[in-house]
Amino acid sequence: MTTTRRTQQERRDQAEAALLTAAAELVVEQGVRSLTLARVGERAGYSRGIVTHHFGGKQALVERLARATQTAFVPGLDEVPPGPDRLLRLVDGYLGELARIGVFNQAFLLLWAEAATQPDLAPIFRERDEAFRADLRDDVVAGIADGAVAPGLKPEDVAIAIVGQLRGIALQRLLDPRGVDVEQLRRSVTGYWRRVLAP
Repeated sequence: MTTTRRTQQERRDQAEAALLTAAAELVVEQGVRSLTLARVGERAGYSRGIVTHHFGGKQALVERLARATQTAFVPGLDEVPPGPDRLLRLVDGYLGELARIGVFNQAFLLLWAEAATQPDLAPIFRERDEAFRADLRDDVVAGIADGAVAPGLKPEDVAIAIVGQLRGIALQRLLDPRGVDVEQLRRSVTGYWRRVLAP
């Protein structure tokens, strides 16, 4: 009985992962407005009924996709204590990841931009952005406390500026991959924040 349940759960997880991947691909290719349950099912190799069974409707699917795409963009930061080193690693790592951005991260950026005009998406992305800014604020506060960051800096201002800069660069990279040299930007943007934060 336990084995059967696990197998059913594995099948369910596999189907959900395939459906979310298909939804992410469709968002990247055609935008969230053209996303339908039928298209997602067809892309993933399932029926529309399976999509409805897993998500209920389009809004629930989009919300689930939005949450699924919000996984850690820069791996390995959880082990680094709050402070300027973690902040600079995040900036450098974020820009480095743009060189090989996957479909889920592309979908995240497109959904994030779409949230400005989609009231149903806005709360999900406001919550995510606030968590992102909170981590950055913690880094600045910790750096000020131990003397590694200039005491006159306002943690909230730094956090807003970094999120805006990174997301703006990422969207530009999506629009014009050849026009945005992420390796060059990686050096200059990380260097810029290193200088700004220095006491």
